[in-house]
Amino acid sequence: MNVKKKNWAGYAAFVCGLLYALPHFWWGLGVSFGFPGDFATAPDEAESRIIGYWVMGVLAVFASLFGLSFVYQWGEKLPRWLKVIPAWVGCAGLSVWGFSFFVLKFQFAIGRVVSAPAFALQDASPMAAWGYVWYSLFLGWGISLGLAAYIESKVTKSAVITN
Repeated sequence: MNVKKKNWAGYAAFVCGLLYALPHFWWGLGVSFGFPGDFATAPDEAESRIIGYWVMGVLAVFASLFGLSFVYQWGEKLPRWLKVIPAWVGCAGLSVWGFSFFVLKFQFAIGRVVSAPAFALQDASPMAAWGYVWYSLFLGWGISLGLAAYIESKVTKSAVITN
């Protein structure tokens, strides 16, 4: 059995990337489901819609495919550093981004901080609850990328030692 197939974290990173990409496409089509704020107040000019929804969706699809490089044979054609370094960077960035949301929400809950006046209405919106979904996704994506890089490093080291 190929040891490469055991990197389940690569599959998790792939799924997280797709779960981030899909809403961007339906938001680009004007469907507000899952939008973490007031969709009606989001910029509606073509440039903002193309960059904010379509380009981000396409980039997320490519980022999700990166997760599969830890699983499938074609990923072995890439230099190890070209997979591990971006995965660790993504792990750090996405994990900090996701975790910081929950720290901020905790700080709100205990009364330690209050919303800035410019964001008070947005934070009070019932749609703000979607933030819990999206920031959990960022946290899961970051952790799965880190685990994929860690497993990749272990598999590569053990393959070198056994050869």
